[in-house]
Amino acid sequence: MDEDKVMVIFQPSGQRGEVPKGVNIIEASRLLGVDIEALCGEKKVCGKCIVRIEEGHFEKYGITSAADHVSPWNEEEEKFINAERRAKGFRLGCMAELHDDVLIFVPEESRAGKQVVSKAARDIHIEHNPAVRLYYVEVNAPTFEEPLGDFERICRGLEREYGITDLTIDIFTLRQVPEALRDGNWAVTVSVWNEKEVIRVRPGKVENGYGLAIDVGTTTVAGYFCNLNTMEVLDTVSMMNPQCKYGEDVMARITYHMTTPDGLKRMSDDIIEGVNELIDKAIAGTYPPKKKKKKKKGEEGPVEYVEVPEEGKTYLRLTREDVEDITIGFNTAMHHIFLSLNPEYVGLAPFPPAIHHSMDIKARDLNIKINPSSYLFVLPIEAGFVGADNVGVLLAEEPYKHDENQLIIDIGTNGELVLGNRHKLISSSCATGPALEGAQLAFGMRAAPGAIERIEIDPETKDVNYKVIGRDTWRKYSEPEEMGAKGICGSGILDVLAELYRSGVILKSGVFNKKALKDHPRFRKNPDTKLFEFILAWAEESSIDKDIVITQKDVRQIQLAKGALYAGCKLMVQRMGLEKVDTVKIAGAFGTHVDREKALIMGLFPDCKIEMIQGVGNAAGDGCRAALLNVKKRVEANWCSRNVEYIELTVEKNFQQEFMEAMQMPHMTDKFPHLDGIVADDVLNQ
Repeated sequence: MDEDKVMVIFQPSGQRGEVPKGVNIIEASRLLGVDIEALCGEKKVCGKCIVRIEEGHFEKYGITSAADHVSPWNEEEEKFINAERRAKGFRLGCMAELHDDVLIFVPEESRAGKQVVSKAARDIHIEHNPAVRLYYVEVNAPTFEEPLGDFERICRGLEREYGITDLTIDIFTLRQVPEALRDGNWAVTVSVWNEKEVIRVRPGKVENGYGLAIDVGTTTVAGYFCNLNTMEVLDTVSMMNPQCKYGEDVMARITYHMTTPDGLKRMSDDIIEGVNELIDKAIAGTYPPKKKKKKKKGEEGPVEYVEVPEEGKTYLRLTREDVEDITIGFNTAMHHIFLSLNPEYVGLAPFPPAIHHSMDIKARDLNIKINPSSYLFVLPIEAGFVGADNVGVLLAEEPYKHDENQLIIDIGTNGELVLGNRHKLISSSCATGPALEGAQLAFGMRAAPGAIERIEIDPETKDVNYKVIGRDTWRKYSEPEEMGAKGICGSGILDVLAELYRSGVILKSGVFNKKALKDHPRFRKNPDTKLFEFILAWAEESSIDKDIVITQKDVRQIQLAKGALYAGCKLMVQRMGLEKVDTVKIAGAFGTHVDREKALIMGLFPDCKIEMIQGVGNAAGDGCRAALLNVKKRVEANWCSRNVEYIELTVEKNFQQEFMEAMQMPHMTDKFPHLDGIVADDVLNQ
């Protein structure tokens, strides 16, 4: 590496590269296309560009990062960063200059181009039967003749009014009881968990309780804030998984635990803190928005904010304590890290988890800041690489209740597959890696403003038309400088392989078609990397002053991911003794944005009718929500986790052969008759 340059990695965006030694973090972020808030124009007065310098050796990236790899602490930073945060490695991006390699975490509040997380709740049927129910009860005040204990008095009322018996009470809740009864003039609302335990007592009559269903992915975390009484989704809140800085995939995080003395604790603390931030986001949405209060001329003092309620809108103004139930699902590695369980053995054959079964854990025991007596329901896991997120998909889609054979593909950092019907279900996992999310591509990025999300390539001229997130108008209807392209995100990555193949830019094997591209201005050999590359967006169309390209290495990375998925699907179909499936469902964020036709063109799964392909969005999150709102789904979840047969694809005798053949577009030998008329004959029949 050039001695005058340093390697910088920004997380959670995953963008990285060499920058000149001595530039500050804000300048480095601009050079690498990372958006960090800098409202004051680097005049050191807004405090919006707070970032964290991570400490330790990050084997995944081959760098060691440390606080002393940037310029020393500046007293001016004390205005914005307190001693506690300073100790954790927080700095102002406009002041910290880069002297050596660093890994920089950009907190959510400092990100200018907020990631677009496609995790909206779908309208699925859920039977209303929550684990936490509210009961209003009126009791008699104690007398000398009847000096019965306050809790027993409540229990007697609940048995009389609702037939509920044998209740216990949490100690934190018991401490609320005397005041609640007297403040409510001997009428209270009691929150009961699973008809077993009293977890909250409030004076008077309260109509509604609230809960949060959380889907923790390797890359993103989504929460569905629900009214437990009406089942309404009040808000969908999301964030990047703060563990991204330890590596984009689960194996990198397991490795981090194994190579760093306090690695597991650091990762666990990060995701616990992230879940608490998610809870705070959900709560904040129940208050009016705020704006900065104007100061009088010459007036000093801290910045103040005032509420700006929308006319005619009622605000619930909830607190953390109003969250009385949480259901949470993850893949197996994220599950273990969240619970501070050693994830090492999940990464070693035969990949056994510490526990398969679901768990009910007191929120306070995990330092989750909600009603302290409440529980988290942790969904069960199927196997080492098929976790509770897949159980969530099953709960949402219910293939075990239907006769038709469904193939469900949950595409994320890891690809999880389920195939079957009410007679039999099998599941498997394949290492798609983070390539489909942009992490291993030259210009790959997360879904944020400026990311290319849709691509079309003209088969005749090889000209590129594209659309970026944050702008509705496609390139061909825009001036170059209006596009502001920065890179390419997941949905664009799925598009680009299909379009490169359909337009003849690449051959069936994935190599660039040098004959067709001879002397084409968009095709060149990079003088630095010596790799062939195809230009998607010219520098004048970008906000990073660079041509945005797809390289031969990028194409290979996408082929590896798609090949693993196809091989997994095909082997499962063979294992079930099927010739074809009845329905293909694509879940995950890709399920929301995938172009069905292009998924078939690139060969993400075996040939089928395009109308059979469905996008089912974040089915894992929908399954967590079903478990939140219907306690029977929790029983179903445990049944699913033990009755789905897990297949380890890598030990299947013909996996390698199938994988190699599936890397070609759409496949080396398998026929795709449903692409007739969609892909030109000379391309399809190479």
